[in-house]
Amino acid sequence: MELKGKVALVTGAAQGIGKEIAEILLKNGAKVSLLDANVPAGEATKAAFEQIYGAENILFLPCDVTSENQLKDSFGKTLERFQRLDMVCNNAGIIDEEHWEKCLSVNLVSVIKGTHLGIQQMSKATGGAGGVIVNVASLAGLLPFFLGPVYAASKHGVVGFTTSLALTSLEKHGVRLQVMCPGFVDTGLLEKLQSEKCAQEDKAQLMIAEFGIIKPSQVAEAFLQLVMDQTRNGAVMKILQNGKIAYAQPFHLPAETPKST
Repeated sequence: MELKGKVALVTGAAQGIGKEIAEILLKNGAKVSLLDANVPAGEATKAAFEQIYGAENILFLPCDVTSENQLKDSFGKTLERFQRLDMVCNNAGIIDEEHWEKCLSVNLVSVIKGTHLGIQQMSKATGGAGGVIVNVASLAGLLPFFLGPVYAASKHGVVGFTTSLALTSLEKHGVRLQVMCPGFVDTGLLEKLQSEKCAQEDKAQLMIAEFGIIKPSQVAEAFLQLVMDQTRNGAVMKILQNGKIAYAQPFHLPAETPKST
C-alpha cells in the first residue's frame, strides 16, 4: 500500500506505541487522526508533529474509546476533515486487573467497535475504497499470562475477533484485518505492570528476561511492514526481542467441495 495521501486513524495515539505508529505514518506521507483520552498529552503530540509534518496533515480528537458516541463522532470528524479513511489502528489499551470490566471495555470492546466503524467507513460495498485495520493485541493474547489474567483474556479476544472477521472482511468489504502481538514494550503500561506486581517480582523478571523489552519504535516499524504488505490478511504478527518478527500459522477456510449432481 502506497501511504502518501492516505488517511489513518490511530487510537491511544498521544504517547507510547500509538504515538510512534502515528509518526511513522506521517513520515511516509499519510495524514493522521490522533485519538486519545489524555488531552494534554494529545495536544502536545499534535503540536510537536505539526512543526515537522504540517498542521494540514494532523487532527487530534479527545476520545474515550469506551464511549461509543465519542468513538463514532471521532470517525465522523476524521472523514469530515480528510474526506477519506484508508487505515485504522485500534491501539488504545490498559492493564487493570482490579477494575477488570474497564480493562475489557478498553482493550476488547472498543477494538470491536473501532473495527466495525472502520469497515463501515472503508467498505467497497458502500462506496469506500477499501483499506486495512490493524488491531494491537499482545503476546499475552497468544500465551498464558499470570501477571494479568484479565489483560490476557482481553488480548486473546482481540486475536480471536480479528482473525475470525478477517475470513470474510476482505471479500465482502475490501478491508484487510491484521493483528499485532508485541511482547513487553517500554511504555507506561510496562511500568505500571512492574510497580503493581512486587509480590511476584521474581517471576515477572524471569518472564521479561525471556521475552526482552521492545522499543515502541520497533513496534511502529513492524506496523509499517504489516500495512504495506497487501499479500497478508488475517495475519497474526508476533514482535519479539530486538524487534524480531514472526507470524503465527495462518488459518484458511477449507475449499468448498463441489456438489454432486
